[in-house]
Amino acid sequence: MRPRAIAVVVPAHDEEALLPRALAALGAARRHASLAGVRVLTVVAADRCRDATAALARRAGAHVLPVDYRNVGLARAAAVAYALDVLGGPAGVWVASTDADSAVPADWLAFYTARGREGWEAVVGTVTVDAWPPAARGAADRHQRQYYATRPPYGPWHHPHVHGANLGVSAEAYVRAEGFPPLPLGEDHALVAALDRRGHRVLRTSDCPVATSGRLRPRAHGGFGDAIAALAPRP
Repeated sequence: MRPRAIAVVVPAHDEEALLPRALAALGAARRHASLAGVRVLTVVAADRCRDATAALARRAGAHVLPVDYRNVGLARAAAVAYALDVLGGPAGVWVASTDADSAVPADWLAFYTARGREGWEAVVGTVTVDAWPPAARGAADRHQRQYYATRPPYGPWHHPHVHGANLGVSAEAYVRAEGFPPLPLGEDHALVAALDRRGHRVLRTSDCPVATSGRLRPRAHGGFGDAIAALAPRP
């Protein structure tokens, strides 16, 4: 079924340097020809921001939800709740989650909605690191080996990864799975696990990856950013 609306949620904590790129990429994705007539609402959860994150988001046309959690699970869940309230409930809505340090491809939202029309209730995508810092010499090769270790030489890759930067779900399935839990880390994994437990149709695919930053000082400790940082040599 073609959605009537898409809620794009972006948690952000002091992301004035990278958020404009993320929002520009989302702007290109929402202009995809296949989305004509579909309302796309972007919500930035500005979580305890002390910089220009909120102002930059408003300037780009996003809805800004100021929160004071310093907790990515709470921030993501609050952004979804806000979006569903504005959109009049979950019926006919698709939730698309990404991060402030990531840039989605131009067909990202179109890809999600196409998978929804095929009957999938959630799409769990992959990420690529778009710019490795000089301090991470050799980390790129190590990351490639580890990240793609389970990829078969032929055929689709039903990968083991979960990223809040590339995660889509029917809003109705999201609500039934009780949404993003209030976790400071792993809220994306927990949501996907809940969807699996309840028997929802979850597609794991590498067909539409999202580019994310390779910064060595990530905002959420213990997540993908720390995994990247661990691959870099220590001085």
